[in-house]
Amino acid sequence: MMNFNLTQIPDRTQKPRSNGITMVMDKGLSINEVNNFLEVSGVHVDVVKLGFGTSFVTPNLRQKIEVYKKYGMPIYFGGTLFEAFLIRNQFDDYIAVCKDYGIDYIEVSDGSITIPHTEKCGYIEKLSKQGKVLSEVGSKDAAHIMPPYKWIELMKAELEAGANYVIAEAREAGNVGIYRGSGEVREGLVNEILTQIPSEKILWEAPQKAQQLYFLELIGCNVNLGNIAPSEVIPLEAMRIGLRGDTFDLYLKK
Repeated sequence: MMNFNLTQIPDRTQKPRSNGITMVMDKGLSINEVNNFLEVSGVHVDVVKLGFGTSFVTPNLRQKIEVYKKYGMPIYFGGTLFEAFLIRNQFDDYIAVCKDYGIDYIEVSDGSITIPHTEKCGYIEKLSKQGKVLSEVGSKDAAHIMPPYKWIELMKAELEAGANYVIAEAREAGNVGIYRGSGEVREGLVNEILTQIPSEKILWEAPQKAQQLYFLELIGCNVNLGNIAPSEVIPLEAMRIGLRGDTFDLYLKK
């Protein structure tokens, strides 16, 4: 998607891609805003999450989803909505809602409620027959600190259960899970995870620029990044390929 020729630009995977994914969080865009966002940035976005439970209270939801579909953009409901259905014993209703709205990406999470892990893997297995599953690992509770071996154990089991990707939890603010309260990356945790889990199977929630930069420097331009704000897609894509000050020297031949 170059407008002119520049050498020493790293190779980005092309859509539809299985890695190098950019996942955007829509926290309540209007239909007009969705059109504007996709017109400018859609070529660089791989999937959109309708954040947490916003889809329940979003006006004209069906029409909004149709706009995303018109652009060929996969969307899914936030994991909090899945948990809200589950805790009310409405799992089958959740499947019916996804089918009704034509949602074929599904997030399975347990960041707000406690689900026995074998049970969570059972939900992943069932939902993998309905569409692509993204399973989130890590609690939204900042006081709940999991050791690296536990992250690895859970991620492995969820991929084996049928998840297409495992999401490393960070919340929309990027201050829990794989991050400290300050937003700083828990580097030891990340490096330990990468010794056992293929990077192309992990979607790192990275809403802050410093977090995005960390993973670009660690894994490369085709790292999977999520919880990106709609307005940050173009800046992120420029940073991915060395056209922002933070990564300017990353791909230049010395």
